[in-house]
Amino acid sequence: MPLLQTLKKVFPRTLPVLSGYLFLGIAYGIAMRARGFGPVWPLMMSLFIYGGSMQFALIDQLTRAFAPLTILLLSVLIQARHLFYGLSMLEAYRGTGKWKPYLVFSLTDETYSLVVGMPPRGENAGRWYACVSLLDHVYWCTGTLLGSLLGSLLPTAYLAGIDFSMTALFVVICTEQSMDSFAKWKAGGITAREALFAPLLGGLSTLFSLIALGQSSFLLLAMALILTGFLTRWLTEEKERRT
Repeated sequence: MPLLQTLKKVFPRTLPVLSGYLFLGIAYGIAMRARGFGPVWPLMMSLFIYGGSMQFALIDQLTRAFAPLTILLLSVLIQARHLFYGLSMLEAYRGTGKWKPYLVFSLTDETYSLVVGMPPRGENAGRWYACVSLLDHVYWCTGTLLGSLLGSLLPTAYLAGIDFSMTALFVVICTEQSMDSFAKWKAGGITAREALFAPLLGGLSTLFSLIALGQSSFLLLAMALILTGFLTRWLTEEKERRT
């Protein structure tokens, strides 16, 4: 079968995503179990929401009073980066036929890093992209299920703080990217403004929101400020290019 053959070719390329998604999926499943949710809830969320950072953010929302507007705004702000992923993949996904709806749904950060390049010569593009997306999706769902089942076997005392895993991941990513920007700045590759803009915007927006609204409500405002900051910078740079 062509699909099975493509899956075999794609699998080695997705191994880095496999290792990451299994670990984070397990952490997510354990975190949901620690809040009292059985395996069905996290698995269904991984199947139909399929957004790691958003799913972690929803854990607290699921244990509070129902607030659909807050969840909607939170989803838009956290997942806004996917708008840019989608725009950059318009041409690549053109003509993918029956695969296109699923490709749009399953375009995560890690999947984007794998499909942003052209598929090997001779391969059907739609099938190739679909196999990458499907394997990554399976990895995430598998990790979620394993985490939920593992969480049911662990004493409650061992589950405390597991939902901090996504926060820790973003801290590491932010630190590495900031260090990389500073190194480029020192080497003369970019300006100080370019190196400092992102970490300062994120840090100051979060600090201001935390002081203004408190720990339980700061996230929406912080995300809105960060998104506004990046949008303003982009509009300013576009205006400078045209003049």
